[in-house]
Amino acid sequence: MSAIGGIVFCEGCGNLLPESRGSKKNMLKCECCGLESRDIAQTNTISTTTPGDFPSALRQKLHTSIQTVEKHKIDMMPKTQEKCPKCGAYEVRYTTLQLRSADEGSTVLYFCDCGHRWNQNN
Repeated sequence: MSAIGGIVFCEGCGNLLPESRGSKKNMLKCECCGLESRDIAQTNTISTTTPGDFPSALRQKLHTSIQTVEKHKIDMMPKTQEKCPKCGAYEVRYTTLQLRSADEGSTVLYFCDCGHRWNQNN
């Protein structure tokens, strides 16, 4: 008999045995071949995973397409006439990024000199 967490399999035929009670004194009988064995299932199964445990092409593509806007590049961005919702300045810097599907509009990121940042989907 072998066990994976709380699931117990028959050593004779590999059939799934009746539900485990988590007690080594309990005997489990295979309904397929009739072999009896002691219950060896674990009563508690704890598993943890991280996104890196299951790599996928989609996750890798998403991770590599993330763009950052560095502080020294903000000063080189063009300015536009847009009102800052925080300080009320009428001239702010901006850039555009394609964050959504290609058939949807781009996202405009605004940067004010007061440090406030916001975006608008076109």
